[in-house]
Amino acid sequence: MRSVGTLRQVALAMMRVGVLGYGGGPSVIPLFRHEVVTRLAWMDDAAFAETLALGYALPGPIATKMAAYVGHRAAGGVGAVVAVTAHILPTCLATVALLSVFGSLEHLRVVRDMIAAVVPVVVAMLARMTFDFAVRTKRSLGWKNGALSMVVACGLLAAQVNSALVILLYLGFGAARSHIQRAFAALRANGGRRS
Repeated sequence: MRSVGTLRQVALAMMRVGVLGYGGGPSVIPLFRHEVVTRLAWMDDAAFAETLALGYALPGPIATKMAAYVGHRAAGGVGAVVAVTAHILPTCLATVALLSVFGSLEHLRVVRDMIAAVVPVVVAMLARMTFDFAVRTKRSLGWKNGALSMVVACGLLAAQVNSALVILLYLGFGAARSHIQRAFAALRANGGRRS
C-alpha cells in the first residue's frame, strides 16, 4: 500500500482526535472522519464508512482500531504504531494526572457543569455524521431501500442481535446485491440471453 501521509501528519491528526474526543467510543468517530476524510483526504466517505463498519465488527475499542487502520493506510506499519500511540498516550497521561487530583475536584459544581456542557456537542457531532451517512445511503440505495435497511438493522439491534453479526449480515447483503445487479446488467447487455 502506497503511503499517503507522513508520520508527523499521522501523529498530529491522531493526537487531535485523542485529545479532543470527549466521551470516547462513537463520539470520536466524527473527529476521525474530519481528520481523515475532510482535512487530510486520506480516504473518501465510502472508504471511511466501510472501515468504520468493519471496525465495529471486530472486538475492542473502535477508536483504537480506527487509529491503527488510519495510521497503517497513511504511513504503513510504523504509521499504525505511531497513530495508536499518538491517539492514546496524551489521554492516558492526562487521565493519570487528573485522577491524582480528582478527589479534590469532584465535589465542585463547576466541574460537573463543564462535563455536562460537552454532551450536546457530542450529540450534534454524531447527528451531523448520521445525516451525512443517510445522504450517502440515499445515493447508493435510494430513500425507500435505505430506510428499510435502517429499520431492519434497528430491529435486529433492538432484538439484541450482536452488532458485529448485524454488520456481517449487511456486508453479505451488500455483496449479494452487487452480484445480482451485475448479473442483471449482463442480461440486459446480452438482450435478455444468458451468456
